[in-house]
Amino acid sequence: MDHHAAMQLLDQIRRNMESCIYGKKEEIASMLTAMLAGGHVLIEDVPGTGKTQMVKALALSIGGVFHRIQCNPDLLPTDITGVSIYHPKLEQFVFRPGPVMANLLLADEINRATTKTQSALLEAMEERRVSVDGETHILPHPFMLFATQNPIEFEGTYSLPEAQLDRFLMKIKLGYPDEASEKRLVLEPGASRAAESLKAVATVDDVSQMQRLAEAIHLETTVADYLIALIRGTRQHSAVLLGASPRAAVALASASKAYAFLNHRAFVLPDDVKAMAPLVLSHRLHLRSEARMQGVTTVQVLQDVLRLLPVPVGMER
Repeated sequence: MDHHAAMQLLDQIRRNMESCIYGKKEEIASMLTAMLAGGHVLIEDVPGTGKTQMVKALALSIGGVFHRIQCNPDLLPTDITGVSIYHPKLEQFVFRPGPVMANLLLADEINRATTKTQSALLEAMEERRVSVDGETHILPHPFMLFATQNPIEFEGTYSLPEAQLDRFLMKIKLGYPDEASEKRLVLEPGASRAAESLKAVATVDDVSQMQRLAEAIHLETTVADYLIALIRGTRQHSAVLLGASPRAAVALASASKAYAFLNHRAFVLPDDVKAMAPLVLSHRLHLRSEARMQGVTTVQVLQDVLRLLPVPVGMER
């Protein structure tokens, strides 16, 4: 698959999703960017804003194996990874795979699961494999986790551990739809369930090829310097207790390449880095308690750092 064919296919996937998800063009673009970068996405918002429908629309559009987990405090780690069960006729234990054996796994309301169950996803997210009873089982390729969560102030929720947050490529918020989109949901019969009838316009093999093309997008040295200066700037900000990690720098580079590819370019612009920074870094920064009490947010910190950074000019093509 060449760049032109891949970009046409991406546009088809985008149009397919936009046909049933109204008023969320930017959020759809963010999800496709994460898909191209091979990363996992945390989607945070109040219930009823269409988080599950968006993920389902992407899964159906690429025709992959899709599984969904409804997280709750009773969920066990083996409910995700699978379990070995003794087979009397074979006289041996047989692995029964859990829902993690999918191309796209939706963990709905992940912060309603206990921390022990949340940690069961760590190996799958980072290593693309699970270990059950001493045996390792490789996950399908590509594998993407889309986890939805309610705001942590909601009753019955648990904060995600920092180690798990750092493994999400990006965190997005959907927000409420605009007035026209909400009116369309109310007036059109079945509009809220339109994602159920979507047809696949691509395959998981297509996605794997597009991921390789996105990874090969050119990141010019001066843009890389700009990206690193942003990462290091988060560590020096007075409101930040713990800044962006080296893993965050790699994630921002991958997301910026994917975003450039999504926008039909073969090279990364500083604007790509600026566009991806809030999505990739905001959940990875940990603020000082006094800054949080004063209402400072991680997005404001990123804006402060970006405002002081000189933007590179005269890049090589």
